[in-house]
This record gives sequence, C-alpha cells and structure tokens, in this order.
Amino acid sequence: MKKTSYFFALTFAFLMLGCSAANEIISGKMEFSELDYGYEIHHAQLANIKLAYIDEGQSEIPLILIHGLGTNAKGWIRNIPELSKLHRVIAIDLPGYGKSDKGYYQYSMEFYADVLIHLMNELQIEKAIPVGHSMGGQIAMTAGLKYPDRIQKLVLIAPAGFERFDIGEADWMKKAMSVDFIKKTTMDAIDKNLRSNFYHYPAEAKFMIDERVKLRYAKDFDDYVYAVHRNVYAMLDGPVWMKLSQIQQPTLILFGENDLLIPNRFLHAGFTKNIAKIGDEEIPNSTLQMIPKCGHFVQFEKPEQTNGAILKFME
Repeated sequence: MKKTSYFFALTFAFLMLGCSAANEIISGKMEFSELDYGYEIHHAQLANIKLAYIDEGQSEIPLILIHGLGTNAKGWIRNIPELSKLHRVIAIDLPGYGKSDKGYYQYSMEFYADVLIHLMNELQIEKAIPVGHSMGGQIAMTAGLKYPDRIQKLVLIAPAGFERFDIGEADWMKKAMSVDFIKKTTMDAIDKNLRSNFYHYPAEAKFMIDERVKLRYAKDFDDYVYAVHRNVYAMLDGPVWMKLSQIQQPTLILFGENDLLIPNRFLHAGFTKNIAKIGDEEIPNSTLQMIPKCGHFVQFEKPEQTNGAILKFME
C-alpha cells in the first residue's frame, strides 16, 4: 500500500516543478519576493488578494498565461518575448504561488476562474484568451464554461481535465499528496519529478531547481505547500471532462507526443495522444497539435513550435 501511494504521489508531483539537483549541493535561501522573472512585475488588488503579473505588448484582446500546479509566471519566459510582439501578454502568478499573496483560501478551479475574471475587471479587459498549461488548462476551461461571454478563445497546453479518474483513484491521489509528503520530498525525487516533465531536459530549466531549493526556507513556504496540496484536491473535485462538449470557444490543444505524465502511468494504460483526442473530439470547435520529441512542459521545451502554433491560432 505504501509503495503504491508513493508512486501515485511521485507521478502527481510533476506539477510541483520545484527542484533540486540530486548530485549538486545548492546553498542559500530566498523569499518568493526575490524571484527574478526578468520582467517588470505589476500587482492588482483583488479583494483580499494581491495578484502579481507580467504585462507586455499591446492588443485589444490579451493572452492571459496561466501556469500549472507548483510553478509560476516564470515558466513562460520562453514565450512572452515572441508572443508580445503581436499581442498583449499577461502572465499571472496564481494566488498561492510566485509573487502573489498566499494564504488559506478556498481553493477550487472556480476560485481561480473567478480570480481571472476579477483581474480582467480590474484591468478593464472585456474579453481575453486564457493560455493554460496543465492545471492552468483546467482553470482556463473552467473560466470558459463559467464566463463564456468574457473568454473569446482557449489555448490548452497539456491540460489537466481531459483524463478521467474514478472516485477511488482520486481518493488515492489526495491521500498521497499530503502537506507532509510535499514538504519532505527528497532532493533525488524532486530532481526526477522535474526531469519527467521533459523529453530532453533543457539546461535553461536549471533555475527551477535552484529556486525551489532556496525557497524551502521562505517565510511563506508553508502557505505555498498548502496551495499545492489543496490544488490537487481542487483539480480532482472540479473535473471538466464531462463538460467538454459545452465549451463554446474556439480551442487550440497542444500536447507533447512524449508526455510521461498524461495519462497517469500508474493508473491508466494508453498513450498521450489518446487523452488528447478525448478533448479534440468532444470540444466542438477545437484544433489539436501533437508536438514530437516533447514532454509535458511543452511551452518551455518547444517554445518555437508553441509560439508559432499560438500565433497562427490568433490570426
């Protein structure tokens, strides 16, 4: 039982994308506020939450980039320069992550969809196009379903939400991804979790390792861990797979052909393309593109193909 629970947790922990090199000692510590994204950081006060975001480029209808579980807006640094040449690009740190406020919020997919709309209201944006990776894809779909008049199109990159988990499977994953497990994940396991996101691990991803190790000592690290823990529950408790046919927006779906994380290899047999086809067949107006020699973190591993597909979709 313990071994099975560990494997479930290890598979799901890919979304934590914080990392330490198993064979390298990384010293020092940092606060989340000290993260360097390479862009000016803006803040919006949304009720009791201060949300951090990058805002580059200009266009009437912006792209809003939504990161996955455990990551932050820095995961889009290989996409923002190209996309912002033709479009306004807003890359957000979800509540609980990066430079945004952290706390014991009522985390759910609808909570995050509401945050997205509150940000749009604050910035006086009538319509937007969410670009969501992994958990961010499930948030984007939830927003599209709940606020169809505010969401013009959807871009889903290796999205959570297509794969179906029964009650027993969901219960296992919830129990496995406990706060204690996340906090005590070994350096070797964290390193493997990161590398499992890529077909070929790029050297440019090393900052994910360094920062995650140093953030272990941040004053609000426990709140970050709580967010990751509760967001696993949020994804499993807020499924969208039964509502895909209700999505009205034109939708671009991007998956890496060599995604080792979707489907969950310890729960479901099959290939990534089978999961991708579920979304493509059930979403009425969708376009699916499978990217070869690419893992789960599509936009970082294959930025040229990702950026090109998005820009073409925007024409």
